[in-house]
Amino acid sequence: MADCGIGTRSAVKAYIKAGRVTVNQSVAKSPEQKTDPDADEVCFDGRKLTHEEFQYYMLNKPQGVVSATEDQREKTVIDLITEEKRRDLFPVGRLDKDTEGLLLITNDGKLANALLAPGKHVDKCYYAELDREIPEDTAERFAEGVEIGDDTPTRPAELIMLPDGKSARLIITEGRYHQVKRMFEAVGCTVTYLKRLSMGTLSLDESLVPGAYRRLTEEELRELKENGK
Repeated sequence: MADCGIGTRSAVKAYIKAGRVTVNQSVAKSPEQKTDPDADEVCFDGRKLTHEEFQYYMLNKPQGVVSATEDQREKTVIDLITEEKRRDLFPVGRLDKDTEGLLLITNDGKLANALLAPGKHVDKCYYAELDREIPEDTAERFAEGVEIGDDTPTRPAELIMLPDGKSARLIITEGRYHQVKRMFEAVGCTVTYLKRLSMGTLSLDESLVPGAYRRLTEEELRELKENGK
């Protein structure tokens, strides 16, 4: 029940003792009562609970929110999921506090590891606005890899310059700390706005305003799992 988002384990025990939980239309006897998720009907205040092993959410992360499961001072991306949810959700990867855009929230550790594993080189596409015009040779430099202060240069990345000359889309296959910002700093530009548009086969639903989320569709999930193999 705690995994269904009803409350903490101690709260669930209190609900059971108060007679608010039924199993197959009979009041639950104790918190230790065994049930079969596939065969037994468990209800809380008359509402049937459905056990989900995994949950998958697409979130349009807004600025000012941290990519963490909990934080003593800041609102987290998990706090933005307001519907009843599993308590073991986490963000797949991180976006900086001032970065917007696509973030996958799940409790599927296997899928997360597949998408984030360095050897997988899953594409991540960002939209960036800069404080000045991007040097003409930037696309060529990014395609070769640039030094950003780490032990090794970045992997080859694809830069798509936009007509105004001060914005671009950047596709990278790594997830180093502040990587996009550091790559542009390496060519003399400062990122003033950054938004992630896609990760692997999953693209941000543009109907989601910053802070909004929705469940992944079956097709999105299937394609994402194929991409992570």
